[in-house]
Amino acid sequence: MFDMLGKMGQMKKAMEEVKGRLDHITVIGEAGEGQIKVTMTGNMKVKAVEIHDRLMDPTRKEELEELTELAINRAIEQSRNIMETEMRAVGQGMFPGFPGLT
Repeated sequence: MFDMLGKMGQMKKAMEEVKGRLDHITVIGEAGEGQIKVTMTGNMKVKAVEIHDRLMDPTRKEELEELTELAINRAIEQSRNIMETEMRAVGQGMFPGFPGLT
C-alpha cells in the first residue's frame, strides 16, 4: 500500500516535469497552404497566430474563419499527440505492465 502511495507521489512529480517540458515544445498548425499558421505549446497554449495579408480582405471573412479554425485544430491535434506520448512514457516508467499505459 505504501509502495503504491510512493509511486503515486513519484508519478505526480514526473507529470509536473512533463508539463514543464511541454511548455518548451512548439507545434504549428497550418491551413490554406500556409496562409494561416497557429503556433502552440505542447500544453495547448496558443503563442502566435499568423494570417497572410491576402486573407485580410473583408470579402474573405468566411474563408479566414474556416482556415483559422482548421489551423487551430491541427495545432491542438499535434499538441495532444505529444502530450499523450509524454504522459504514456511517464506511466510506463512508473508502472510497467500496468494495463492502459502501453
